[in-house]
Amino acid sequence: MKLIVGLGNPGKKYEGTRHNVGFMVIDAYCHKYGAKLTAKRKFHGMVGELALDGQPVILLKPETYMNRSGEAVRAVQQFYGLDATDILIVHDDLDLPTGKIRVRQKGSAGGHNGLKSIIEHLGTEAFHRLKIGIDRPASLSTVDYVLGRFTKAERVHIDEAILKSVDVLDDWVKQDILYVMNKYNG
Repeated sequence: MKLIVGLGNPGKKYEGTRHNVGFMVIDAYCHKYGAKLTAKRKFHGMVGELALDGQPVILLKPETYMNRSGEAVRAVQQFYGLDATDILIVHDDLDLPTGKIRVRQKGSAGGHNGLKSIIEHLGTEAFHRLKIGIDRPASLSTVDYVLGRFTKAERVHIDEAILKSVDVLDDWVKQDILYVMNKYNG
């Protein structure tokens, strides 16, 4: 069993913002497979399930807001008895150019509050990550920037990254992390 978590903030106010690119990837993945997400209070989020080549996959969009994402991830992880290496977190990354993706086997939070919360709640950095670049703000504060919406030019790159991310998720479910990293981090 695998768990794929897209990070973001719930509510209309945050739809389409840079910080919600993880939610966008989960939505695209659900669309590809016709999966539906439903609110699950015990998991503090929107949850869906599908099977890919016989492998059960749980999809999660935490509704705890970014800074408390770990609560939702921990609830699902404990309920299903998942190892940290069976978890993939999809999130925005300020250190990558807009639309660039990077797959990581583990690592620190790198200043990302959602990742900080997940590391705190799981007690490990050993979960996998799919980082989607949103670039650094030129003049805005980081908070205003990540909670802002993509420009038309950025949206072209983000839409391409979302499509590529759906392929990454498929490969991650079917292959080992080193294969996925070698394929997509070139």
